[in-house]
Amino acid sequence: MTIKAKLYEIIFESDTKAGKLFDILLLVVIVLSILLVMLESVPSIENEYSSLLKILEWSITLIFSLEYCMRIWIVSKPKIYIFSFFGIIDFLSILPSYLGLFFVGTHGFMVIRALRLLRVFRILKLNRYMNEGAIIIKALKQSRIKISVFLFAVLTMVVIIGTLMYLIEGAENGFTSIPRGIYWAIVTLTTVGYGDISPSTALGQLIASFVMIIGYAIIAVPTGIVTAELSKPTKALPSGQVCENCLSEGYDSDDQYCRFCGTKL
Repeated sequence: MTIKAKLYEIIFESDTKAGKLFDILLLVVIVLSILLVMLESVPSIENEYSSLLKILEWSITLIFSLEYCMRIWIVSKPKIYIFSFFGIIDFLSILPSYLGLFFVGTHGFMVIRALRLLRVFRILKLNRYMNEGAIIIKALKQSRIKISVFLFAVLTMVVIIGTLMYLIEGAENGFTSIPRGIYWAIVTLTTVGYGDISPSTALGQLIASFVMIIGYAIIAVPTGIVTAELSKPTKALPSGQVCENCLSEGYDSDDQYCRFCGTKL
């Protein structure tokens, strides 16, 4: 096995002990980098430990830079990695430090490193949670028409209720316009209840009570729609393999070839 192949197995895949260890160490560094950004935002800590924080920050930045360059070097098609989701995130995680040498105010953008924590799904077979996320997304997509009809019905309801409250309560009770009434209807129907505007008349309070009760019932509707889709049978969990040619993931444990480009896994 060549050096590139060995490094590819360690850096891009999580099926081996070395790959799992690399991912775990990488996540530890990511968490530390995020903590550093948070600590530097505290004036007392920044004033007392400024030099130490800077040293640690640049040490982590250099680690990320080396890792990013290694990923580009070991893949067969660097352009695919560079413009992939994780490739862009990896690049953005090191960019603010270098921009900070020339521009002021870019340091705070380093919190984008938190997005690199998404790599946790590939550690210790945790890609099963990635699969669960895909199941939820699929359920939401399949429920989109039903949810859209539901949201349209709710929107119609708040327009009618908001208009009624405007006519019943009037400007003297805070309902200065129909949009203001619709705002109150949305806040009340969603059970948020900011309290910045409330009905004063008996009829208005009666309608408000009705809207509050309806609000609790409405919460269950989209939940039931999505739950019905989630209850449908799902496929087996994917393995932790990554195609060396196109960097695709999510293969079944018995797959021998990439389903996207045909490369042997």
